Amino acid sequence: MVARLVCVTIPFNKPGFAGNEQAYMAEAIRFGHISGDGEFTHRACEQLEAVLPGARVLLTTSCTHALELAALLLDLRAGDEVIVPSFTFVSSANAFVLHGARPVFADIRSDILGLDPESLEDKISPRTRAVVPVHYAGVSCDMEEILDLCRPRGIEVVEDNAHGLFGRYRGRALGTFGGLAALSFHETKNIICGEGGALVVNDPRYLERAEIVREKGTNRKRFFRGLVDKYTWVDVGSSFLPSDLLAAFLFGQLEKKDEIQAARRRIFERYAEALLSWAREKGVRLPEIPHDREQSFHMFHMLLPDLGARTSFLAHLKEQGILAVFHYQPLHLSEMGRRFGGKPGDCPISEEAADRLVRLPFYTGLAPADQERVIEAILSAPL
Repeated sequence: MVARLVCVTIPFNKPGFAGNEQAYMAEAIRFGHISGDGEFTHRACEQLEAVLPGARVLLTTSCTHALELAALLLDLRAGDEVIVPSFTFVSSANAFVLHGARPVFADIRSDILGLDPESLEDKISPRTRAVVPVHYAGVSCDMEEILDLCRPRGIEVVEDNAHGLFGRYRGRALGTFGGLAALSFHETKNIICGEGGALVVNDPRYLERAEIVREKGTNRKRFFRGLVDKYTWVDVGSSFLPSDLLAAFLFGQLEKKDEIQAARRRIFERYAEALLSWAREKGVRLPEIPHDREQSFHMFHMLLPDLGARTSFLAHLKEQGILAVFHYQPLHLSEMGRRFGGKPGDCPISEEAADRLVRLPFYTGLAPADQERVIEAILSAPL
């Protein structure tokens, strides 16, 4: 018996051009500066700082590297603990483990799938150095409650805002609450450059050292500002700078941020409208956005009744040539997570969400006709 190959005609994600990305990359080449911190790096950072009031933005090669840079700035030592949600990408924990910390896994709220302050409070100990809220799908965590738990104890908040650029909590931009925050420009995100990220510095105490650590531990920035007559090795560090070619691509995307966000909003709202009655009938939960939050329109996810329903649902869509996917597996149940003491039942909401969650095709260039095909296939799914 020969297995039938199914051709995927509607992918889960497709990176797209928004404007002048290629022209700006060519311009960067003409400038003759394609290594880090060139003209387009400065332009991109200015764009980002305009939407993150009061912050300074330092581009990095990835969101993972932005988190690693944050870990270095915290001077973590053996025995220090960093609390992260179990339902997140591995980088949220690994960046801190790599620099000596022990991850402590907290559970998430069942509606927004972001860090639950009640679970967080139970995990705080005298060894806690930082908390990493992850704004899942670009919907804010309960940042005021999280900050109220952390600030009196001297615990730093590092926002993993990989999903949340342009999202807001009670009128304030995500990525501006913690002393530090991290952004992602991976090709699956709203604003992209293939691979890339940024460290957002909200606490000015970190800024000068962040520039040093990001530049291989040298005071090169101070040299270029004329503050020292030569630069040298002054601290620990690594090479976190992306090429100015990537920054040029990123700047081209950021110039079109309003158009990109408008397109993604239309896609999200069409899914929500078309699937509302079906979801109620089938016991499927659609995204929930609390009234005091503005989402980033990063993805459209659903929680199906159980693992069996999800498995058959994904297979049905694949038969129609449509690629939908699940998402994170709980970190506390991973091979590495178990080494840090994770065991079944520690984070029950994370475990349930991991079994039930589906992400639908969602990208800026998703054509209306293709989206209607996805919707029709969903409505015909045997749940």
